[in-house]
Amino acid sequence: MVEMRVIKKKAKQIAKQIISSTRPGLMALAVLLVWVPGIHGQELASRVVTPTMSAHALASAPTLDGDVLNDSVWRGLQPASGFWQVRPNAGQPSTQRTEVTIGYTADALYIGMVAYDDNPAGIIVADSRRDSSLNDTDSFQVIIDGLGSRQGGFIFGTNPAGIEYDGQVANEGTGGGFGGGGGTGGGFNLNWDTTWVVRSAIGAYGWSAEMEIPFRSLRYGGGDAQTWSINFQRNIRRNNEVAYWAPLDQQYNLNRISEAGFIQGIQVPQRRNLLITPYVLSQTQRGGFLPNGTHHDEEVGFDLKYSVTSSLTLDATYNTDFAQVEVDDLQVNLDRFSLFFPEKRPFFLENAGQFAIGSPREAEMFFSRRIGVGAGGAQIPIDGGARLTGQIGEGTNVGLLRMRTESMSGVAEANNYSVVRVSQDLPNRSAVGFMYVERDGDTPSPLLGNDNNKTYAIDGRWGIGNETLINAWAAQTDTPGLNGDDQAFGVTASYSDEDWDVSGGYGEVQANFNPEVGFLSRRDYRKLNASWLRRIRPDDLWNLHEIRPHMNYREYRDPDGFLESSFFHTDSHWEWENGWEIHTGANLTREGVKTPFQIVSGVTVPIGSYNHEEAQLVFMTDQSDALSLNVQSRIGGFFGGDRVNLEPTVRYRIGEKFNSQLTWSYSDVELPTGDFTVNLARLRLTYSFTPSISLQTLVQYNERDDLIATNLRFSWLQSANSGLYLVYNEIDDSGLRAPPERAREFIIKYSYIFDWFN
Repeated sequence: MVEMRVIKKKAKQIAKQIISSTRPGLMALAVLLVWVPGIHGQELASRVVTPTMSAHALASAPTLDGDVLNDSVWRGLQPASGFWQVRPNAGQPSTQRTEVTIGYTADALYIGMVAYDDNPAGIIVADSRRDSSLNDTDSFQVIIDGLGSRQGGFIFGTNPAGIEYDGQVANEGTGGGFGGGGGTGGGFNLNWDTTWVVRSAIGAYGWSAEMEIPFRSLRYGGGDAQTWSINFQRNIRRNNEVAYWAPLDQQYNLNRISEAGFIQGIQVPQRRNLLITPYVLSQTQRGGFLPNGTHHDEEVGFDLKYSVTSSLTLDATYNTDFAQVEVDDLQVNLDRFSLFFPEKRPFFLENAGQFAIGSPREAEMFFSRRIGVGAGGAQIPIDGGARLTGQIGEGTNVGLLRMRTESMSGVAEANNYSVVRVSQDLPNRSAVGFMYVERDGDTPSPLLGNDNNKTYAIDGRWGIGNETLINAWAAQTDTPGLNGDDQAFGVTASYSDEDWDVSGGYGEVQANFNPEVGFLSRRDYRKLNASWLRRIRPDDLWNLHEIRPHMNYREYRDPDGFLESSFFHTDSHWEWENGWEIHTGANLTREGVKTPFQIVSGVTVPIGSYNHEEAQLVFMTDQSDALSLNVQSRIGGFFGGDRVNLEPTVRYRIGEKFNSQLTWSYSDVELPTGDFTVNLARLRLTYSFTPSISLQTLVQYNERDDLIATNLRFSWLQSANSGLYLVYNEIDDSGLRAPPERAREFIIKYSYIFDWFN
């Protein structure tokens, strides 16, 4: 305890020194850095002709072993090459040669990649688990847009260990819907999975990979011979190097499909495909909220996927189950607004960005976690449902969703959910659309009549040149008993070039606006926000790779003009060529509390306006190292008192098979009405026997509630999310119950994909 008090005292002293320098020091530094000259070779992207390559008809499929150089199928075919860096030396050729060849058969697209490397011993392989990050390892990725929208597509990636990494991009990854919604997947949806195969190999030449992507896993237009948008990314981690085939300016990443290259001459099949994935499940539960004794349950169900056309897909589900999905991270709410938990369930993730309208994690018109997830994360049984998504005509995107949930005593009544979404792509990253969302309950209210809720929304996006984007949305809800003041809207404008990011926006949510199948973090407010960021890449300064000074401001006022919250942040991110980073920030905050609230048991924040200053510091070592550290901290005033928040994260790995991560979030809060501490600990352990067989453990501890949650998952994947799962969950909620109670659950689930392609 003495050591902790010393640490807190020293942290507060450092914070006061930083805060005292905020106005004259950091402000002056930020202004000075605005005018520091940087490297401008990154402008090459706007001067190079968009690259084009050809697809080759293959007499037979390659032997998928990852060894491209020794496979006769690839010999004599012309590969694409000539990759360009965005980091560390933007606009310069890649330091190592990369060759990519694409072929096809009647059933699948094949990609052969050779990543030449003059130092094969320096290749870094960080993880072999499916969908693990490709940022901290040598890797290769491809983005494919077969619909010609130049706004979204599918990403497939791998590393020298041969992992399967796939995701879906909507609106170039800018945040889901035109207004920026992201609750059901956002602009980039890593939780999207499909059926494909990849193999990698390492040799004296470097490393190589072969991908087999069935046409049924892609979406494309009509016609036999087609031209698709495509781009490739290669990471050479020891150099902190990122390079692209179709060159990009330094502010963009692979999601920037509007500047991708083209692949010509793909002969695609115009055939329909049917996938049926049945599952069987056995579940044993004991303790918790269940009656005394051990309870057994067996379930069967299925998911179905049918390609109505090559660009339009029907998904259906019966007796839907998500036992294999990783549990949510524990959070502690130290404010008076709602916490956000992201969607992880596979059925809701394909084309999830198509259903997103609103402001991400703040005001979202459709939030799929409202279907089948009750208060406190309780799982509500889903009878089934269907979803039709894709494209019809020239750039017309559609999304139809219908789901039904069962009643659950004491938690929720049975409900039907309906969503209709239509949008039209327009030139230069522009689009316009509308959406209708409805919840219809089975149990009418004696006082209000029908138990239903409706949301009507429109949105649009307007691209101006290559740098400017304007997003806007507006919505209205219809809820029995709530009349008037039921509208909301938002508009944002952003500008991004090689050196600058500048944005601003305004939004309103009225008091009776009530999207019950959406997400609201707060109600009855008017929001104003603005930000700028400058990217500087010095030629030669302390081995720095990039400096990013920036400022942002946001405020929330009620309709009478009362300032409920404001946040002014000034910061500079210092990133070195070896991958280390330091963020030196300071915040000016204001909280206007109109109604007292209990921040923790026994401690109440009274009515008042609270103005504070705090330091916000971040330190990161190279995250690709076997042992790495990330420390985040916020130290300063808090609701009339003081707060010291420290969140260190330690990562350790052994090769690409074993990965571990320990995060500890510590908050020490001293308020006029009482003092308290909050400790959250999270330990993740993963061992990958192969890229498709893994064992994962997640143990979380919440000291405030004296709760320990354990999630243990063994998975043996056939493809995508199908295969064998063994899941053990245990929750010790001794802090919430008297006497203490322990809930245990063991699940065996097996699913298999049956595939018909004709």
